[in-house]
Amino acid sequence: MATARRIRVTGRVQGVFFRAWTREQAKRLGVFGWVRNCADGSVEAHVEGEQAAVEEMIAAMKHGPGAARVDALDCEAVALTGAHNFEVTH
Repeated sequence: MATARRIRVTGRVQGVFFRAWTREQAKRLGVFGWVRNCADGSVEAHVEGEQAAVEEMIAAMKHGPGAARVDALDCEAVALTGAHNFEVTH
């Protein structure tokens, strides 16, 4: 069953290739959506796909790439958008 989540990650998550890493994880897991930096220093993402893959993506984002430090991850259920790829947006 498909599901979608809006995710906000705070900590040292900008300038550490978090968005590129997130796109790589999305491709590996077969999930779709987007990721972007926010003005407040956080990273926001929309992730949708099969529930198990979305949950695995969230678990991966709790740690991020090696140079990142994730202090908190907030997640909320949102509507599916029908995305068919995963983009880094600005």
